[in-house]
Formats: sequence, C-alpha cells, structure tokens
Amino acid sequence: MNMPFYVSPEQLMKDRADFARKGIARGRSVVVLAYDGGIAFATENPSRALHKISEIYDRIAFAAVGKYNEFENLRVAGVRYADMRGYSYDRSDVTARGLANAYAQTLGTVFITESKPLEVEIVVAEVGATPEDDQIYRLTYDGTVADEHGFVVMGGQAEQLGRKVKDGWRENMSLGEALRLAVAALGSGEGSSSRTIEAAQLEVAVLERDRPRRSFRRLARQVLADLLADGAKTSSGETSGDDLPPADELPVGTATPGTATADTVPPDTVPLDTTDTGDTGTASTGADTTGTGPEGPADASPTEEKPDERPEAPGGTPETDR
Repeated sequence: MNMPFYVSPEQLMKDRADFARKGIARGRSVVVLAYDGGIAFATENPSRALHKISEIYDRIAFAAVGKYNEFENLRVAGVRYADMRGYSYDRSDVTARGLANAYAQTLGTVFITESKPLEVEIVVAEVGATPEDDQIYRLTYDGTVADEHGFVVMGGQAEQLGRKVKDGWRENMSLGEALRLAVAALGSGEGSSSRTIEAAQLEVAVLERDRPRRSFRRLARQVLADLLADGAKTSSGETSGDDLPPADELPVGTATPGTATADTVPPDTVPLDTTDTGDTGTASTGADTTGTGPEGPADASPTEEKPDERPEAPGGTPETDR
C-alpha cells in the first residue's frame, strides 16, 4: 500500500498562490482612475469582442485581468446576482460592496477547495452622487478584498505602473488628463523604456456621474483619439512667436508681442500738418476749427494721430497715402 504524498497546508497555499500570480502576470494590466466626472477604466486590448471592462448594473462596472473564460464566468454571475437582487428588493439595494462580498466568497472557496485556483484579479467600481460616494474594490485570486481610493492598477506590472499613476494622479482631474495618465502608465516599460499606445489598441470605458440611471459608457476610438490628441496639443505649450503671421501681414494697429502699442504711429504713417491747406481742404485735427489763415488759431500745433482714427478728406474722397 502506497502512502499518500504529504504536503503541508502552508506549502500547498503557497504553490496555489504562485500558480495564480503567474497566470495573472501574463495578462495586460488595467488602470482604474477616479476623475471629476466619475470613474475611468483603461486597458490595452485590441479585440473588439472580448472585453475586459463591462457593465454590471446601473452604476456598477467590472474590470478584470487573467484568463478570459474564468473572469467572464464571474462577470455573468455578477450580472445575475445584481438582476435578482434588484428585482427582489429595489434597484438601490444593488451595491458594489455587496457584489464584492459575493465575489470574495466565490474566489476564496475555489482557492481553498479546488485543486486549481482562478487565475483572475478583478475590480468592482460604483460611481456615487459625489466623489466621496465612489466605491472601488479590488479582489485577488484568493478572495482578498481591498477598498481602494482614487486609483488602482492590477496585472503583471501592477507595482511599477502603480508608482507612475501615483506620481501623476490628483483629485478632480478631467477625463482627458486621467486617460492620458492611464495610457502613459500602460505604455511605460521596464526601466526608462516606454512606448506609445494608439487609440485603436485601447479599451476605455467610464462611469459618468451625471448620466441618468445607467452610468456606464464605452468611449469610441475616435472620441478617445480626440481626447488624447487634445492633451498632446495642450502639452506643447503656449503659442510662440514663430506661429504668428509676418509683420507686414498684421492689420494696422495690431499689437505685436514685445512692442509698445499705446499711441504708436506705424513707421509708414506721417502725422498730418494742420497748416497745410491744399485743394482738397484742410485736414481735421479733432479740434473745433472753423477755418484757416488769419481767422484760424495761429498757434495750433500738429497732433499725433492714432492709426485707427485716420480722417477722410472733405467731399468723401479718401485721403491718399503719403
């Protein structure tokens, strides 16, 4: 009779945890960020059919990394749980906290009793009426639940990406700023190497606080590309002098950066002489003058004229450029 091979419970749990972590590390990371209008989810996923971010209920969303078939079963079970509870009681009774507890029981039972644990790591998030009411829960393969605040990163490079997100995240970020931070974190590699992830390679969804009832919305690729492009334009800085038109194309009286503009006459503008009485009449100086010669003021001095107040000669004939 062969004696069964003995493995201590500590070693057995350690082996299962290592097995699950290796499976999760092969998946692409997911970044969840709170912004001023709700909660944003972002991950690198070029597939249009196999989603890693999904809706669970009115204001609750689900994101996962690991084996697709395993976390898809958890997503379907979560949808059924939410529907049954909302139908039996009230829609307001369906909360992310209750769903996270249900997931924790399932993950913990499988980790302890089954020979192979689930190779998944999931996030359950609920957007509230105010940022203080937002709820983000992270659940690991062994059923451990963590209440996260502000942001959470999960996947194979969670620690490295989490440090980058922590350095750039702040409260009341706009949606564009949050997405640019998430994409930059997803594109950061080992050490100083980084890569640019195109919008077509991303899966992004948001829980919007102001949407009635169902808050979940996926961002189309064109919308996502516009948000990322706006950030690139903003980060390029203010308009420089090279972006201004040439000086000879500026309208008369337009201020050029770095030059004085108050009461300045362009170089090609000659001040009018108030004593010059040609055939076209006397040029007006803005004073109340009724005539020229002996009857007019003898000590009238030329006044400097602003370029946008150039008068017209009597008779409706425009003054010629002198």
